[in-house]
Amino acid sequence: MQLFKKSEDSGAKAESAAAKYLQKKGLKFIEKNYRVKGGEIDLIMKQDDVLVFVEVKFRKKTEYGLPAESVTRTKQQRIILAAHQYIQSKFSHSPPSCRFDVVAVRGIPFEFEWISGAFEV
Repeated sequence: MQLFKKSEDSGAKAESAAAKYLQKKGLKFIEKNYRVKGGEIDLIMKQDDVLVFVEVKFRKKTEYGLPAESVTRTKQQRIILAAHQYIQSKFSHSPPSCRFDVVAVRGIPFEFEWISGAFEV
């Protein structure tokens, strides 16, 4: 029996599960899959007064590396670009404090590793 039809389905399910995981940890869901030319943010959450941009990485198996290892500096730059545009469009006069997190999701059933402050601008 196949759990997911395609890897895209499992990635989307991992993002939804990561959002629920973070909500259980006290974060508030704001937005999912924010896209701009040149970048994308998987999840936008809020923790207290901090806007949290979250990259979710899923690996069913780790033989090709751990999920968090695939968040390269190039990927980080794309997330940062999208975050800048998001902030400009929503908070032009008073930008909030921000943080960049990674949620690494492994296996089925999902196991989560939340890396708060995974990278900086």
